Amino acid sequence: MTMTLTNAEQAMVNLLEKHVQAELHGDLETTMETMSAQPHLLNIPNLMGGNDYTGVRNFYSQHLVGKFFPPDVTMQRVSLTVGRAQIVEELVITFTHTVEVDWLLPRVPPTNKRVEIGVVVIAGIHDDKITHEHIYWDQASVLVQIGLIKQNGLPVCGAESARKLLDRSLPTRTL
Repeated sequence: MTMTLTNAEQAMVNLLEKHVQAELHGDLETTMETMSAQPHLLNIPNLMGGNDYTGVRNFYSQHLVGKFFPPDVTMQRVSLTVGRAQIVEELVITFTHTVEVDWLLPRVPPTNKRVEIGVVVIAGIHDDKITHEHIYWDQASVLVQIGLIKQNGLPVCGAESARKLLDRSLPTRTL
């Protein structure tokens, strides 16, 4: 199904895409140009991020922009919901853990393991600037995939959850 967006909604999507592309290309200045004067960023699973312009800029410069993305990273959109003041994007991020990924796995050295995770990004937008990002993912799934925790009867999974987001024909877990 193709979504028809208004001009204002398309402008919001374009802003978020510009922001993400700047992050991916290590362009801190363009990343910050997309942000409001008093933004905040919160990675929900590990409480990393920043408050206010300086805090967000410091987080980006020290832990994300130009630092995270292994050469094989891919991001595949699952869904996109555009409201009056925010965008909710659901995506699957896939990469090989060949570099330290501070924002996702702080202080965890590379494991060379493949990681596939479902991620939800909620981006607030006001006056053509991003006011905040709240980013959610299943940290247990990531830790299983890199070998830091074992499933051993725990109600957790690995890459299966991200794969299921992309392919509804895959089976769900049964008890």
